[in-house]
Amino acid sequence: MTASPPKVNGHTRPPALQVLGDWQPIGANPEPEPAETSASSETPAPQPESDLVAQAQAEAIRAKAWAESEERRLAAEAEKEAALKRAEAEADAIRVKAEEDARKLRLANDRAERKAAEEQAASDARIAESNRLRDEADRAREKAARQDAEQQQTEAVKTEAVEKSSKRWRNVAMGFYALCAAVALPVQMAAFWDPDAKYLLVAPVFIEVIALVALVGAAAAVTDGRPQWHYRAVAWAGALTAATINIVHGLDAFDPATAFGTALASVAGPGMWDLHEHGRLRKRDGKPSRRERRAQRKAERAAAKERAAEEERKAAEKEAADKAAEIERRRLSEERQREFEDVWAEAVKIAAAVGSTPDDDAVWARAYRNIEGCEPGESIESITSRRKAETRVQSALTGTPVSTLSKTTNAQRAIQTPRSGYKPVPPRRKPGDTPRYDRAAGRAHSELLRRKNVAKNARQNAN
Repeated sequence: MTASPPKVNGHTRPPALQVLGDWQPIGANPEPEPAETSASSETPAPQPESDLVAQAQAEAIRAKAWAESEERRLAAEAEKEAALKRAEAEADAIRVKAEEDARKLRLANDRAERKAAEEQAASDARIAESNRLRDEADRAREKAARQDAEQQQTEAVKTEAVEKSSKRWRNVAMGFYALCAAVALPVQMAAFWDPDAKYLLVAPVFIEVIALVALVGAAAAVTDGRPQWHYRAVAWAGALTAATINIVHGLDAFDPATAFGTALASVAGPGMWDLHEHGRLRKRDGKPSRRERRAQRKAERAAAKERAAEEERKAAEKEAADKAAEIERRRLSEERQREFEDVWAEAVKIAAAVGSTPDDDAVWARAYRNIEGCEPGESIESITSRRKAETRVQSALTGTPVSTLSKTTNAQRAIQTPRSGYKPVPPRRKPGDTPRYDRAAGRAHSELLRRKNVAKNARQNAN
């Protein structure tokens, strides 16, 4: 049984009485029954029926008040639980947002750290590459200097050996010339011997000296880079004259062996010296030797063979490339004809008009613009998709809903009234001062305001 409060509406509550019988309305007001007298003084006197009704009403009021207070208490507890849940939800949202911010910050820090590490690694790599290139350059310079020094030393040794050999060859040729002159002179002197004219013995010596002087002049001309053929002709004329004298007098006064031997000696000495000067002449003019000419012809034949093989390879590659290009052109033409029938028909017309082919790039681009209204590779669908994507990107960057973004890139702006030169006089609008507003701009502005109001009302309703 629920306990009742001691006071109700500011009045002291009478002690609870046990109701015996049915409830009766307040207006009945029955007559009180006469109390039975009892001899015993402990029996209480019966209370009137109106007090019982009042007590019942008071009990009902107390029950109703308790029910209302209980209802308010439950509502308060429910509201408290709802507020607690909202607070917990807000705390969870704040915690999730903080965790997300911390995660983003951590990711940003990680990216920055990785970027710094990558930049440091790239810097170290560049420094290492620079050091490596510098070391390679230093080694290359040292190697080149060493090779240059070795080459110079080799060339110096070779030059010294060539000079030494040339000097030895010159000395041997001169000695051989003197020996041949000593062998040939006795027969020539015998040919010119006359007891009455002994001075004629100077003639063979003069003939040999002519050849010697001419050869020395030829050597000087070779050294100086002057023409030398006439010196050599004079030398050979003197040598042949001496050989003729030796043959004629040797066959007349001596035996054929002496005649031809002395004649050979007359020619061999100047001839050997002329061979020496001929070698110097070829070296001076840079004429290759027979071996060098043979090696050069061999190298030229090999180079010609390589060029022919290279030309054949290039021709084969060009032919294969042309075949691949033709196959690709046919495939592209078939795809264009299959995917863009209207454009292909327009390209056929343009090609027939300008004297070209439908698969020509210029003809195809012109036909595509005529039919699709844009460049090849673009279409109405692609342009629309790109515009929508740009709008979503702009919404993500600015935080503005997509529905509230302006649909026009350039708003209508115009000076409302012309500027007045007299400052105190305010400008006054006249007909024709400014161009008329575009109706499309007005409709776009009204639609923008309507969408803003709808979004504002939605936010207010949500709050």
